[in-house]
Amino acid sequence: MTAAGPTAAPAVPDAFRRLMARWATGVAVVTSRGPGGDVGLTVNALLSVSLQPPLFLVSLTAEADTTPVIRSSGFFAASFLAADQRPVSERFARTAPPAEKFEGVPGHRGATGALLLDGATGHVECRVRSVTPAGDHLLIVGEVVAVEPGRDALPLLFFRRGYAAAEPPDRLVVPTERGPGTPV
Repeated sequence: MTAAGPTAAPAVPDAFRRLMARWATGVAVVTSRGPGGDVGLTVNALLSVSLQPPLFLVSLTAEADTTPVIRSSGFFAASFLAADQRPVSERFARTAPPAEKFEGVPGHRGATGALLLDGATGHVECRVRSVTPAGDHLLIVGEVVAVEPGRDALPLLFFRRGYAAAEPPDRLVVPTERGPGTPV
């Protein structure tokens, strides 16, 4: 006789989405520059892959306006957003013409020519090394060509399908079903 294991929810998109809402992530804006100008979008699916050589991965949908520009330009940058940059995150998460997203957002050019957003906690710039289809996304691995520390600030976080923020020294404010975030 074998012991019954825990009952698992079926691996369907909705159940998977609910599960992933339990994983806190940072928030960044990924940018690139093509013949038509700057493009960018808000992401939370990114990570450091390797230190030797330094590799960085971002997961983007093929339909995002930024994706083909990254593929054709061969480079991208990520600006890691600070807790007070939620409006920037919301702006770049919208479906809007690229010029509208960047209007009034302060930034400066990095080594690759990508726009780095001012006020971020740091920036990484990459040359595309590989693009791998993965379900409804593309995994874009870049070789890090430049890093730039930003300001010393708390990060903007995403948790439970909403924004969260760290508070010094060791608190996390997360969204609840009842309304705005409450300390945890």
